[in-house]
Amino acid sequence: MTIYESINSLVGYGLVTGLISEDDVSYTQNRLLEVLELEGFEDGFDFSFIPEVKVDDLESILKSILDWACEKGLCENSVVYRDLFDTKLMGCLVARPSSIRAKYTTLYEKSPKEATAWYYKFSQDTDYIRRYRVCKDVKWQSKTEYGDMDITINLSKPEKDPKAIAAALNAKKSGYPACLLCKENEGYSGRVNHPARQTHRIIPFELCGEKFGLQYSPYVYYNEHCIVFAMDHVPMAITNRTWRYLLDFVKIFPHYTIGSNADLPIVGGSILTHNHFQGGNYEFAMTRAPVEKEFIIAGFEDVKCGIVKWPMSVLRLKGTDPERIALLADRIHEKWRGYTDEDAFIFAETDGVKHNTLNPIARRRGELFELDLVLRNNITTEEHPLGVYHPHAELHHIKKENIGLIEVMGLAILPGRLKTELADLGKAIVDGRNISTDEILSKHAEWVKEFLPKYKDVNASNIEKIIRDEVGLVFSKVLEDAGVYKRTADGMKAFDKFVKNL
Repeated sequence: MTIYESINSLVGYGLVTGLISEDDVSYTQNRLLEVLELEGFEDGFDFSFIPEVKVDDLESILKSILDWACEKGLCENSVVYRDLFDTKLMGCLVARPSSIRAKYTTLYEKSPKEATAWYYKFSQDTDYIRRYRVCKDVKWQSKTEYGDMDITINLSKPEKDPKAIAAALNAKKSGYPACLLCKENEGYSGRVNHPARQTHRIIPFELCGEKFGLQYSPYVYYNEHCIVFAMDHVPMAITNRTWRYLLDFVKIFPHYTIGSNADLPIVGGSILTHNHFQGGNYEFAMTRAPVEKEFIIAGFEDVKCGIVKWPMSVLRLKGTDPERIALLADRIHEKWRGYTDEDAFIFAETDGVKHNTLNPIARRRGELFELDLVLRNNITTEEHPLGVYHPHAELHHIKKENIGLIEVMGLAILPGRLKTELADLGKAIVDGRNISTDEILSKHAEWVKEFLPKYKDVNASNIEKIIRDEVGLVFSKVLEDAGVYKRTADGMKAFDKFVKNL
């Protein structure tokens, strides 16, 4: 395929996805020629012929253009620079923010669900969400005593090569945009240490009278994985406004779940510098988890309250009046922030450092509003330097990273290394090899020794399922470690004690 054929194929992609119309063809061709530093189509080429392409052809179309651009010296041949360049190309096919917002608003007036479905497809069609990478993520469900957990091995975020890493370290520091979530990312060309965003479009709206933006995560972990962010660059903070934002959000998007990462290191999210929430059109395992013990809080008899059967410590509030739910959440939040129970090893603060915070999650069930409050604590000790309520060392062979909102809700985000490691581990088990002597697989040796005796017959046809089932059980233990009240008689007694203090 010549570069001219590739240009017209990309135009064809724009037509088939609806990113452009027939009236936009010449304009889009000229935009692409400009980016590729071409003065025009070569003589004899029929530039009026736009081939029919399929949506799935985008990766190969972009690859052919990028290979040509690298050969001509327009782009360095590494994933970081290629991503910067192909986003610039795709930006030629994307309408201005005002047009996108007008289309979205028209659809929202018909149906919020229809509007978000269109916006999600649009975000994929523009290649802001790279479908051909997301589909490489490994996903399965594992049965646990807490229900079916979602397990994912994240492969959609490309690893930087050494040259790009060095360039990023040496790059001039810039405060624009201030972070990856700021509204100024919309249309930004990017740089070696900041992704290109020419295809990025934001949907502005209000929560509790304040300005927020809606977008989707480029690395979607579940259906319509959205990010809701404050239009102002303000730090993450769990306050009594937080659940009011969340409950207001599910009024606007009743088909979505929405939650917030915690606001303290270790138990907090990866971006604590910008206030934001995450949600989407997806039923998480925690949503399906039942209330195992109901209780009543005096003065809030109209709000149903209960402890959820979940590996972490979750209080569920439910009612028809979101403000009543919010007022009760205020009380729980204020009590938890200052709560200490030395017998349960829960300390509100040590040496002036505060430890208690929450993950709030809101959803709708018909006319009812539901708010889950997940109790978090980030205290560390010499025995557990990464956190007492954090995956313990014996689980680090599977999960060592912090437990954020998505995992709290029952969706594991496991490191990409596990795709190869688990496949190699399965083969080693079937072959009867000594795993403990393998430089890479030895970290899994004690785990294998523990679970293998449960299975009478282990062979090449069932080893993948066995390992996946066992990974799910490890993930449930990861969440148990992150739970401040353990699911033991003493732990539940201590949990009851906190509830009675409300």
